[in-house]
Amino acid sequence: MGIEKKSLNTMGMALAISTLVVMNADLRAGDPVVPQPAVGAPIDGLNSTQRTQFDLGRILFGVPLLVEDGLGPVLNKSNCRSCHSNPDGGPGNIAVTHFGVVDKGEFTALPGGTLLQLVAISSGCEESLPPEANFTTNRITPGMLGYGLVEAIADADIVANEDPTDADSDGISGRVHWVPTFGTDVPGELRAGRFGWKSIVANVITFSGDAALNEMGLTNQIFGEETAPNGDLARLELCDDIPDPEDHPDRQGFTFVDRVTHFQRYLAPPPQAPRSGMTGETVFNDFGCNACHTSSFTTGTLTTDGLPLESALENKVVKPYSDFLLHDMGLLGDGLPQGDASGNEFRTTPLMGVARRLSMIHDGRVNSGPIESRLHQAISLHGPFGEGANAAAAYLDATKDDQDALIKFLKSLGRTDFDQDEDDLITLQDFEVLLACSKIDAVISPDDACGISDVNQDGLINLVDLGSFLLAYEGVNGDCDDDGVTDLEEIFLGATDEDGNGIPDECVACPGDFNENGVVDGGDLGLMLVAWGSCTGCPEDLNADGNVNGADLGLMLVAWGVCP
Repeated sequence: MGIEKKSLNTMGMALAISTLVVMNADLRAGDPVVPQPAVGAPIDGLNSTQRTQFDLGRILFGVPLLVEDGLGPVLNKSNCRSCHSNPDGGPGNIAVTHFGVVDKGEFTALPGGTLLQLVAISSGCEESLPPEANFTTNRITPGMLGYGLVEAIADADIVANEDPTDADSDGISGRVHWVPTFGTDVPGELRAGRFGWKSIVANVITFSGDAALNEMGLTNQIFGEETAPNGDLARLELCDDIPDPEDHPDRQGFTFVDRVTHFQRYLAPPPQAPRSGMTGETVFNDFGCNACHTSSFTTGTLTTDGLPLESALENKVVKPYSDFLLHDMGLLGDGLPQGDASGNEFRTTPLMGVARRLSMIHDGRVNSGPIESRLHQAISLHGPFGEGANAAAAYLDATKDDQDALIKFLKSLGRTDFDQDEDDLITLQDFEVLLACSKIDAVISPDDACGISDVNQDGLINLVDLGSFLLAYEGVNGDCDDDGVTDLEEIFLGATDEDGNGIPDECVACPGDFNENGVVDGGDLGLMLVAWGSCTGCPEDLNADGNVNGADLGLMLVAWGVCP
């Protein structure tokens, strides 16, 4: 690397490094706990073909459709990312409007369906809210993270949690929403719904096909009939001249709907850290939240076609915190029936990733303030009527300590291993916290701030956790003395790093000598200016704060001249 190391000042440090080499060899001989995939990453275990499908699907997920590709004639957005944006495939804050007529408590859909499309590809094709519509409701965009695993849950496991007559008298009477499947070898077969606000969809390809048609106007192999503006077939004839279905297979035989389905099926579920739960989960269960928000399922082995699942999806534990059943939500019901779901019923909203949601409740009414405040509001709105009322009352009657513990647990749903500063990047800042946590002379609890750094949850922050951290680390981790032990490992064991740049101070480093010619001069200044701005892990970021800026320039000027 062009950087030599000074001789160590003490035999103690030499012994420490020797110990680290031995321990490090032992660590590498085993298997450190693999960190959970970051939000928006693919699930672990995909083969090369599946990973390519995921990557290509992600690209198409954000590419706007063109009119000549089949966009419109009426639509809400021209690409998937516009709605599912936190991250790609995650939840969004955009609301869509549903409408209809309510007479004496009975809902009737008007021609063209219940969804109002806000945009048209040309004048005269617009859809409008009919004057006879006396009912509207809004829905925000749900996320799709972990959807492939959710699809792989066997129907029988969802059925096992239903209690349509409240036989145990606990006030909870969830029931399965049986819906037809599409895009399989047995179309029309009924399966347990699990996607959508009212569990109206059972598999991911149906979800993709439905959104392609209703949100973008793209007819496809799942839903091949165009949506007419307000049901007006004459206007549709004038506004749309592209033959249906508009979504055609590419050279590899996959349609747009196929491609975005690959991406969505292979999205990892949001991480949960600490992954084994916290004291607040006990409170969660004591309040009765888990009566609907079932913590975990194990996926099956067969697809909706009865074919073997991909190995990355089969026999995997997924923690959605949902039973996917329909429940009477009382005042939280929106009045819009869908399929066999009544106006008051909603599917139990999965809580995985809830800490990352900017808007909460089906219509997004909870959308401001810190996450703690939004979670408090969302829980409180589950009462005073409906199947969530008892849990909401238990929460509101609880001590502040129990309330805080519950909120702290919910904030862990969507948090990444080691990500202490919650920026979705595992950097030197997170290493510094890991290092500080390793020096605590006490058992680390999952409730402690250091809990997310104790990945194997043994109460200690040690080399095992460091091994896991290095698998997730996104910065540069060199070996400045070429001894086979990385710089961060040496620092973890005791080598000093006063400037916090991730390189032991014992290495003769000359801050700012980027071209390693022994002098800090104009050549190095030029390299710094080229790297100016956001620059995670680059050598010009002398203070390792993720940016090359005036602070780094100051450090460089202090070292200006011939290196010592």
